[in-house]
Amino acid sequence: MSSKKISSRRRIQYRIRKKVKGTPERPRLSVFRSNKEIYCQVIDDTNGLTLAAASSRDKGVDHSQNKTLQAQQVGQMLAERALSNNVTTVVFDRGGYLYHGRVKALADGAREKGLIF
Repeated sequence: MSSKKISSRRRIQYRIRKKVKGTPERPRLSVFRSNKEIYCQVIDDTNGLTLAAASSRDKGVDHSQNKTLQAQQVGQMLAERALSNNVTTVVFDRGGYLYHGRVKALADGAREKGLIF
């Protein structure tokens, strides 16, 4: 990845983080996407705690499917883990990525299982 692409994503990421803060009542759902995998966490920024996490490397994700469907499964797994920790509403942090493709699939999968954005 070129350094210009990384630095512009960082700028976008900081601009988003200025507005989006995770609280104990409404934590932040943070997304990181690499070329092969996708990772997400539900974070309480005031206490500095990760309440739930999931990734495409976890067991239960079907690697025979394409990456978009894997991202949807990761979103569903995250929603189940967050709901078991009594987290029902979150604020979505797309991490500087466009809300499209795998990031959108992850969000839709989390919504399907009952997580409220």
